[in-house]
Amino acid sequence: MNASRPANGITGVVLAGGLSTRLGNDKTAIRLYGETEPDMLTRSCALLAEVADEVWISGRAHKPHAPGYLWLCDEQEGFGPIGGVMTALRAAQGPVMVLSCDLPFMDTETLRKLIARRNDRTETTLMTTFLQVETGFIESLVAIYEFAALPYFEQAVKNDVYKLSRVIDASARLYIPYTSRESLPFFNINYPADLEMARRIIAAL
Repeated sequence: MNASRPANGITGVVLAGGLSTRLGNDKTAIRLYGETEPDMLTRSCALLAEVADEVWISGRAHKPHAPGYLWLCDEQEGFGPIGGVMTALRAAQGPVMVLSCDLPFMDTETLRKLIARRNDRTETTLMTTFLQVETGFIESLVAIYEFAALPYFEQAVKNDVYKLSRVIDASARLYIPYTSRESLPFFNINYPADLEMARRIIAAL
């Protein structure tokens, strides 16, 4: 826990359980900012450490390049991000802020905006996230899920619903809208072309 900020009861969880099959190598170990800079997984953990009470990693197996963080294996494998969030909610017994490990341009300011927006929640709010105004797409992998959302995850799995954005009804979400011009923090790496684009953006910046 970072002593420079007040406790907020939120557990940060880096989602790192994917196999990176589309990319062709382990995306968590990529060092986009140079060989002396943190890899993608360690960078994601450090971002969450700035805003959450503690940081866990949700993954299939322990990765030695991110020491010092609790590893949380899915209670049931094969469910994708839904399984990771569901396991994290059960373990935390409180709100969790999830962050995908493949966002090279995510920053603490964006995460702090998410926490500030969560402060507007009501008793029926189960999820706080970002919404892309042009497409209506929600950032389910950059979101805060309340502990009360757990039964909805369990029901989704029972119903064979594994798309994270479909778990929580729109009526139970809080949003932060953003435009395509503000979308850089949500740029993610899935394919080799994405990795090359990220390198070009970093070079241009």
